[in-house]
Amino acid sequence: MKATILVGDVLTRIKEIPDQTVQCVVTSPPYWGLRDYGHDGQIGLEATPQAYVENIVAVFREVRRILKDDGVLWLNLGDSYVHTQPGRNRNGTGGQIVRGEMYRRKNNKGDSDKFRGIVSMGLKVKEIMGMPWRIALALQADGWWLRQDIIWHKPNPMPESAMDRCTKAHEYLFMLTKSPNYYFNGEPIREPAVGPDENRIKRSVWTIPTKPFKGAHFAVMPEALCEPPILATSKENDLVFDPFTGSGTVATVALRHGRNYLGIELNPDYTQIAVDRINNDQPMLNETEIA
Repeated sequence: MKATILVGDVLTRIKEIPDQTVQCVVTSPPYWGLRDYGHDGQIGLEATPQAYVENIVAVFREVRRILKDDGVLWLNLGDSYVHTQPGRNRNGTGGQIVRGEMYRRKNNKGDSDKFRGIVSMGLKVKEIMGMPWRIALALQADGWWLRQDIIWHKPNPMPESAMDRCTKAHEYLFMLTKSPNYYFNGEPIREPAVGPDENRIKRSVWTIPTKPFKGAHFAVMPEALCEPPILATSKENDLVFDPFTGSGTVATVALRHGRNYLGIELNPDYTQIAVDRINNDQPMLNETEIA
């Protein structure tokens, strides 16, 4: 099987892909305001949440173009809280920084824009931002069929410092389609039922632990989260696509199950990590190309 990774800005490189080329899309875009991946103009570091939503919608408008009419998009997104850090800013001035929890920036430039953007959304300090649902509903308004919200339950969530709410132990995986009719085969992902020899249609809550990856990538989707979407909404030799390749999790799982892979990655260093991971998974079977 073959994996091809296009290196560069997603909105630029995706325009090179022909219409109706891809059968299945499994992806996890950078979350807003969470991490800096070291590239100017990267998705996730927009000045306002609204700008982030607009950029994500623009990317997936192109994804809808290259997706086959019976294709399916699976979109994993996490959330964050409006958080303040009172005291002195890093430039020595007094005041507060408003940001998503765990968000770190090299300097304070843009913090005031983020504050104005958050306020304009009607959000207050300590509120959850609801970014996954904001994205899902924006995609629905842009023409996608929002078919299901899958709950990814994490039995080993990251510890949190907040003492006045529960520790967050889930993320969303949205299932979206181009039309009300699409390819879905539930048989390969049936799950155990009551009896030892019985199984049932997979339920909408998936308990999957997070797993560390020794490569130099911050956020890695578990392979077990990618596997059901690929098995249920694509067939052998189909093309699976991820516009945010990262460390190559989707690619590795797709090729392992006899699918071909096409992806886009902004960072050349992560691209090489993904290629090494793909090649090491099935050294005699996988072919990779960087373009």
